[in-house]
Amino acid sequence: MPHPFRLALLLLLLLPGAASAQGSPQAGQPFHVVNRTGVPAKELNAVRTPRGAASDWGRNLLSPDRPLPPGGGFRVNPAESAGCRFDLRLVLEDGREAMLQDQDICANRELALQAASRPLPSGRPAPATAAVVPPPSNVPQQRPNQNARNVSTGSGFLVAPDRVVTNQHVVNGCDRIVMRAPDGRWLAAVPPARVDNDLDLALLAVPGLPGPALPFRSGPAVRRGDGVVAYGFPLAGLLSSDAKLTRGEVNGLAGLADNRNQYQISAEVQPGNSGGPLLDMHGNIVGVVVSKLNAQRIARVTGDIAQNINFAVKGEAAQVFLRRAGLTPLVAESSGPERGTADVGEIANRSTLFIRCER
Repeated sequence: MPHPFRLALLLLLLLPGAASAQGSPQAGQPFHVVNRTGVPAKELNAVRTPRGAASDWGRNLLSPDRPLPPGGGFRVNPAESAGCRFDLRLVLEDGREAMLQDQDICANRELALQAASRPLPSGRPAPATAAVVPPPSNVPQQRPNQNARNVSTGSGFLVAPDRVVTNQHVVNGCDRIVMRAPDGRWLAAVPPARVDNDLDLALLAVPGLPGPALPFRSGPAVRRGDGVVAYGFPLAGLLSSDAKLTRGEVNGLAGLADNRNQYQISAEVQPGNSGGPLLDMHGNIVGVVVSKLNAQRIARVTGDIAQNINFAVKGEAAQVFLRRAGLTPLVAESSGPERGTADVGEIANRSTLFIRCER
């Protein structure tokens, strides 16, 4: 028999507790710049704010023979004395420029440049306001209802400003849907949701979420054995409240019962992962996590325990759903060197939300 004190301690460890305090971000730590423009970049500049506003962009951080491909990232190592506020610019091979200005690199270590514009004839670049992720809006927070009689949870991710994709089964029958944004704010979805029961997808309108949106992989075609990362919030109330990452591979190009709208994956998922992003090793969306095989039910039928069989809705099917809903998703080519798993997780973390369904 376990000692009573040890048993009580174990039970306490399984219960949700207060979050531990986090250390403050430090200047001088590396940060990543990601090219989300869809065009290779021949020049990258990172200077202290407000030098960019005066077109004082300093030196090119890229090697002349190594452009930054679409979806590619570059690690910047600032001096500690440079502080936390930076202006960033990508000069693309087609002559356009993408900028981010007055960015806090101590609070956000992954900065994606997306929209681009032509520089003015004078040589001074036009403001690329669409490339700047706006600060959180003043939309009032909508806290969880602690008196809700029936609560279930899932995951979702941003595909456009104020638009979140998740599974239909995550939000089915909800009287109220609230979600925790990556910055910790609680926001409410505004009905009606756009849903596809066959694909098990839902598109939610959530005012107050400016971005960034995650891009879908435009090519090359996904193959068996491609590495993938599942990201989300499994087993809420039992595990810690922060997001969880699992790494795996694409095992099959169809899902259960030969469902051609799904992949079979080995990245482990649990209840609560549903609706979360499945990313490739360039940080682009290849699927939406949807389910795992019910091992107990299969064991009753076959006498064998099936292990680690999970499924995701294909990114191509999700894009078709989004276009039917009137939204044009971001896309990016998955080319060049692959990222590390932790780097992919940082990309996902900025755009993945915890969803709470209250009935």
